[in-house]
Amino acid sequence: MKTGSAWALILGSSSGFGEAISLELAAEGYNIFGVHLDRKVTQPKVDSIINLIKSKNVAVQFFNVNAADDIKRKGVIESIEKTLIATNSALRILVHSIAFGTLRPFISDNEKEFISRAQIEMTLDVMANSLIYWVQDIVSKKIMSAGGRVFAMTSAGSHRVWHDYGAVSAAKSALESYIRQLAVELAPKGITANAVCAGVTDTPALRKIPGHEKMIEIASQRNPSGRMTTPSDAAKAIVALSHEGTNWITGNIINVDGGEDIAG
Repeated sequence: MKTGSAWALILGSSSGFGEAISLELAAEGYNIFGVHLDRKVTQPKVDSIINLIKSKNVAVQFFNVNAADDIKRKGVIESIEKTLIATNSALRILVHSIAFGTLRPFISDNEKEFISRAQIEMTLDVMANSLIYWVQDIVSKKIMSAGGRVFAMTSAGSHRVWHDYGAVSAAKSALESYIRQLAVELAPKGITANAVCAGVTDTPALRKIPGHEKMIEIASQRNPSGRMTTPSDAAKAIVALSHEGTNWITGNIINVDGGEDIAG
């Protein structure tokens, strides 16, 4: 474990954007804390990601817990704090990349298909509210200081409509609002907060959306750059925004999509 080296905390580190961001930041020399929620059947993939991170000659600690659980979150924060003290290190980057919500319609001819109050509230809590609670703990524990970076992964779904996507769309909109508010409240501490809005990307989360095949087809045809966005595109953008000299970039929704959204 590198004494004095900076750490990054990735929420949702075991697949999609979180996986790519973890690997890209590790390649930049960041030690990685990862929070993920996986069953035994997917643990071999998680182990392979951990080994890939280690191959970058950095330290890594993954926590298999529900990031939206208050008790689990505080336990992870305590473990992180102990590691940072032991290694005389600091947490420099927090990335919120949690994709877990209910995909059901608000309105349907069949009342039984309606999304429920509990499902709406769960989606908002996991995909948006949890960002606030993690940042609050990190700031109160003083484990991130001036020069810190907070990122949240959003999507065009925050302002576009897709069948069954309503609750997730609301969560993405809330996430973007939270980033703006955090940017203002964290500015006196020298910490930035930005949302990265990736284009349509073929990830495990996307493949859970009804009609994702059509989304992929449309994005592939519409993107003026001639291809779909990849997790690596978003990961490289976060690395670039983490460099020194980007401290005046805060409170933004930054499109990383090859021009897809403006061409639609």
